[in-house]
Amino acid sequence: MQKLLIAAAVALALATSWRVAGHHAFSAEFDKDAPVSLEGKVSKVEWINPHAWIHLDVTQPDGSHQTWMVEGGTPNTLLRAGVHKRSLPIGSEIKVRGYQAKDKRCEPACKANGRDLTFADGRKVFMGSSGTGAPRDGSDPRER
Repeated sequence: MQKLLIAAAVALALATSWRVAGHHAFSAEFDKDAPVSLEGKVSKVEWINPHAWIHLDVTQPDGSHQTWMVEGGTPNTLLRAGVHKRSLPIGSEIKVRGYQAKDKRCEPACKANGRDLTFADGRKVFMGSSGTGAPRDGSDPRER
């Protein structure tokens, strides 16, 4: 019986450990001193836990395109803010304000943590991604 309980505990720990390892504090990956303002077309949306990702094609001043991966909150958090997968069709123009990843690498894409998202119609929503070390910039409605 004791072996069965130990085996069950180990199996439970292994089954749930991916969630703990997959989540991070803002300050572990993103730089609060590297704000970005991005404007571009949605090229892909990953509606996955623990964070949704919006991929943007941003036109550079020289006419070239740079792909950005912008991390948002959980899909549930975004849904509660009024953002759903169908509200971000491929090719739609959006603006995102956020903070660049600490590693500043841009291959295959630059990475950022999104703070707020502005749709083409001017509607603005908090992207729901915050946490330990995130700047207190007024975007998160829970800061008030």
